[in-house]
Amino acid sequence: MPLDNKPTNDSPDSSSAPGKANNFSNQFAMAMELPFVLVGAVLLGGVLGYFLDRWLHTKPWLMLVFGALGFFGGVRDIIRRMPGSRP
Repeated sequence: MPLDNKPTNDSPDSSSAPGKANNFSNQFAMAMELPFVLVGAVLLGGVLGYFLDRWLHTKPWLMLVFGALGFFGGVRDIIRRMPGSRP
């Protein structure tokens, strides 16, 4: 029986279990959030283009342009949120 209060290697390290659970929950939350980011960006661009088309009588061109811009903005936001993608 050692006299110092150092932890022994006999017991499993319980400090890694909360870290693994936290990492899993963060990844799961991101996986649930990212589809909504992409769909939301496309819908926002499409709706904005739709109302501009009605106002300017240019159907369907602005809806297609703003929908495509929303798609590219959504993909850009997904890439920005992915871990390891920051320089």
